[in-house]
Amino acid sequence: MPRTLRLADPAPDATIRGNSKRLQWYTLWQVKSGVIYVGTQSLTPPTWRVDVPVNKTMSDNFYELLNRAFVEHADRPCLILPDGGSWSYGQIATLAGKIAQTLRVRGVVAGDRVLVQVEKSPEAVALYLGCLQAAAVYVPINSAYTHEEVAYFVEDAEPSLLVCRRADEAALNVIAPNLSMLTLAADGTGSLMTLALATQPMDGVVPREGSDTAAILYTSGTTGRSKGAMLTNVNLASNALTLIDYWGWQDDDVLLHALPIFHVHGLFVALHCAMLRGTAMIFLPGFDARQIIEWLPSATVMMGVPTFYTRLLEKGEFNAETCRNMRLFISGSAPLTEQTFEAWRQRTGHPILERYGMSETSMNTSNPLDGERVAGTVGFALPGIEVRITNDAGEVLASEEVGGIEVRGPNVFKGYWRMREKSAEEIREDGFFITGDLGVMDGEGRISIVGRAKDLIISGGYNVYPKEVEKLIDEMPGVVESAVIGVPHMDFGEGVVAIVVPVGDDVSEPEVRLSLEGRLARFKQPKIVVNVESLPRNTMGKVQKKALRERYKDLFE
Repeated sequence: MPRTLRLADPAPDATIRGNSKRLQWYTLWQVKSGVIYVGTQSLTPPTWRVDVPVNKTMSDNFYELLNRAFVEHADRPCLILPDGGSWSYGQIATLAGKIAQTLRVRGVVAGDRVLVQVEKSPEAVALYLGCLQAAAVYVPINSAYTHEEVAYFVEDAEPSLLVCRRADEAALNVIAPNLSMLTLAADGTGSLMTLALATQPMDGVVPREGSDTAAILYTSGTTGRSKGAMLTNVNLASNALTLIDYWGWQDDDVLLHALPIFHVHGLFVALHCAMLRGTAMIFLPGFDARQIIEWLPSATVMMGVPTFYTRLLEKGEFNAETCRNMRLFISGSAPLTEQTFEAWRQRTGHPILERYGMSETSMNTSNPLDGERVAGTVGFALPGIEVRITNDAGEVLASEEVGGIEVRGPNVFKGYWRMREKSAEEIREDGFFITGDLGVMDGEGRISIVGRAKDLIISGGYNVYPKEVEKLIDEMPGVVESAVIGVPHMDFGEGVVAIVVPVGDDVSEPEVRLSLEGRLARFKQPKIVVNVESLPRNTMGKVQKKALRERYKDLFE
């Protein structure tokens, strides 16, 4: 019997009509809000696609799915700005159409890459949507990257157009003198907007297949040169629909959006959930704790990284009353400590919903909306997505055994841009993607992440999973947070080192050993404890352990 596969769990008004076998394709009809969606999976080769629904109201082009919401909710607020201004869905769609036409006039055709390094703004959102409408491949990069770093992405992506900040235009013209370039500033000015505002919106949407690349997200490059993950129209659509259902997105939800929009979290997860339901977003330029506290009473949902939550807890004026209208707090992009989870619940009454995703897959797992959210775990595999824990040979491990996390589903990217060999290494023949994360699954299917495979410490021939050690150190009363790394050691191969951020006075090695005594095997305990003011993080709040390993590589010499 074929497995039943769904793009998303059915909404309350949805009914599953059944599935049938057609050649090597398995087909499933889903009726949702009166629209019939058809999802299919091929077993040989393992690929996903979205078929045109029976009533022809949906296309493989993700922008058409978005545009239906824009048309239906044209008068609703889309982006609410901190200065009191706002953009309706009709306004943002109109500007997107103008930008799409501008791209066409500039010679951008379907499949061309548009490389974007700009600040967060409503116009930047419209640029993303305009690329989708024009069938250009949207390639956002971190706004903090230097000109020299941008040169790599120009060379690798070979874009037809670069959209940058006005302040960077001169320097980037030197780096890429033959590349077509437009500018967009944080205040919405620049050559892109000058051209777009003088242009009529594009009529219609450039056709695309579900398997066509809609965006390329470059990985952080912590283990070598950055890899461009190619995300298709099906990847974006399936994951967004799944999250809307799984998180119970409401018609009157208001999302507090303080994330960057060059990353999967703020760009895809946050924007897509709100836009597909036509709900409002409080659109902040970035995270500022006091500004968040000011706007929280007007919101019902917030997505953030763990740093958001720890910074808010530091504010004495932040309390349950601040969160009186909140329905859901979601955390991701970096591990949320059990201490933060519990402190947040005690202060606000809300258990944070932690989930797990990455650039190559968007979201894979989530703690449940209804039901127990267990601190220190990332919940269950999302509907329609399979997660397994394997050993180095790719064999599935029993529950409670630590191994590599692998994922399969319509959310999984189709490969790395111009890296076929790397794609083949990380996507197995049966379609499972090797995430590079280490995790454990309990008997109920709940998943906990213990670290990255590259962060695994092998000391004296024994495996040490950093998360296990960090969890216990973080429980110490004098510790804000910790990072456990392995650095070269003459006798053990790698020695365990704890980098600790203390509350006040330094935390000593004997104190850590005493705290771990009887709770952790000796080979897992730190041989050296280093006190620091803060841990190095990237823009999404992830601790940069590679930087720590480099900084302390000579500790045992």
